[in-house]
Amino acid sequence: MSLDASKVKVTRVETPSKPRPNDELVFGQTFTDHMLTIEWTADKGWDVPEIKPYGNFSLDPSSCVFHYAFELFEGLKAYRTADNKISMFRADKNMARMNKSAARICLPNFEQDELIKLIGKLIEQDKHLVPEGQGYSLYIRPTMIGTTNGLGVGTPDRALLYVITSPVGPYYKTGFKAVRLEATDYATRAWPGGVGDKKLGANYAPCILPQLQAAKRGYQQNLWLFGPEKNITEVGTMNVFFVFKDSKTGKKELVTAPLDGTILEGVTRDSVLELARENLSSDEWIVSERYYTIGEVEERAAKGELVEAFGSGTAAVVSPIKEIGWNGNDITVPLLPGEQCGALTKQVAEWIADIQYGRKEHKDWTRIVADLN
Repeated sequence: MSLDASKVKVTRVETPSKPRPNDELVFGQTFTDHMLTIEWTADKGWDVPEIKPYGNFSLDPSSCVFHYAFELFEGLKAYRTADNKISMFRADKNMARMNKSAARICLPNFEQDELIKLIGKLIEQDKHLVPEGQGYSLYIRPTMIGTTNGLGVGTPDRALLYVITSPVGPYYKTGFKAVRLEATDYATRAWPGGVGDKKLGANYAPCILPQLQAAKRGYQQNLWLFGPEKNITEVGTMNVFFVFKDSKTGKKELVTAPLDGTILEGVTRDSVLELARENLSSDEWIVSERYYTIGEVEERAAKGELVEAFGSGTAAVVSPIKEIGWNGNDITVPLLPGEQCGALTKQVAEWIADIQYGRKEHKDWTRIVADLN
């Protein structure tokens, strides 16, 4: 059976929660009253979707998710707009990526628009918990796990798709906070032919140890390098952008790694690229998806051609970079005087926020799912 939002069964909590004050919202620590669950079997397909009170699952200890990492997830946000409606940002991109991730680990695909409708119905139950204000939003976490019981390795014949939501504040409570990175070539985040372009839980746990090792040396995150050329790929769990300036022509270049199968197809990454190509003058800027190395960054910094750098992702939108540790030295990344970011970093954050909070329209990037009026 296909996934069908019209068949959803809704069981509401008896006493709805009250919204927490904005200053108490720590990222990913507060959850709304309801969750969405949908079971799947190879024989019957997708079962009736259920929206029900947030609660624990009961799974057999031999369930394949625990032993063989049959798990994937997505992360997207909904925002309270200027006219008091709730809008999801680019949900279609997340649903498409979720299906790609599922196909890669032999979990079932689903009708993308039907899941978007179901997430909208879930948000409708808890719309009063979506926080108000710039930097505040409802984080949405769709997840799919294999639930087949038994210790044999094989294609799961049972799965569970579920969605939980979390009211969140700004990733950095005091605004932008530029970070120090350690260029990392002693560990590898992803490799050709692997699953670095998929949103699998198995990609994340192995990255924690290198992050802890970098933290002991005073760095907040890893700048992941790959191959003998030491190509820059991502930063921490985010895509990464650098801005260079040609000292001869004065032209600037916004550059990020190409989607070669090792790079996560970030929704924020795609948004940054599209908005930059639309808004930056082609006479003054080049927007590139190409390979570039830590050696190039080091060389261009020495020549005064490194302008700024930032990570991009759903949680923080953009995360400024101020320093990169490499070969026993620190490469300084310029920031605006008295600020914690570069000029383009600041501009990109404003472009995206204007769309997310409904101050500006851009194509079909937003979808209204609830009305608080």
